[in-house]
Amino acid sequence: MSKTSDSSISDNWTATQAYGLSVLCLAIGITAGWLLRGSQSGSTTQAADTASMETSAAMGGQPTPGQMKKMADVQAASLLEQLKANPDSPELLVKIGNIYYDTQQYPTAIDFYQRALKLQPTNASVRTDMATAYWYMGNADTAIEQFNQVLASDPNNANTLFNLGVVKWQGKMDVQGAVASWQKLLATNPKYENRDKVEQLIAEAQKHSDVKAGTKAKPISE
Repeated sequence: MSKTSDSSISDNWTATQAYGLSVLCLAIGITAGWLLRGSQSGSTTQAADTASMETSAAMGGQPTPGQMKKMADVQAASLLEQLKANPDSPELLVKIGNIYYDTQQYPTAIDFYQRALKLQPTNASVRTDMATAYWYMGNADTAIEQFNQVLASDPNNANTLFNLGVVKWQGKMDVQGAVASWQKLLATNPKYENRDKVEQLIAEAQKHSDVKAGTKAKPISE
């Protein structure tokens, strides 16, 4: 985010992606889930269920993929009914996509985002979220392609530039490309609220500028 399991996602990742992710997590203390959202559904029910998931995870009871899918289907049910009467509503399509995104049902989320983008092809927030969903499925190339499509019409989009940098580093070990994205973010968004984190990312990425794309991952202990 119908859900691709963690194991099947990891099967699609290259050694380079695994290396980049391990470096990023260890150096900055963040996870792949740190990528920024472009759109928010704001559903009260969704917020409550998300809080429930977080509480469950904190207690060592992380929902299974099946439970996550069921949760998404329950949350989306009323919106899906509305969609039957108004199938060309981009607002409904995005809300449903957001529910499946937030419950990690990424292929289903992408389907709804694609339908919304057919109606609103220049919606930067939705395309950014769709690109991020592709990344979580292990498809860095498509994610980057979609981020670049956003930036073609909205070149200073802060969330897109941030996420593009993360995917270029984690997914392609393209340190120069990642740093360029983050530097542009800071230059064009001087009041960016996460400026300190971006500066950390730039500094850490530059320490690994000698790692080339395609480098095989090595155990951290080596």
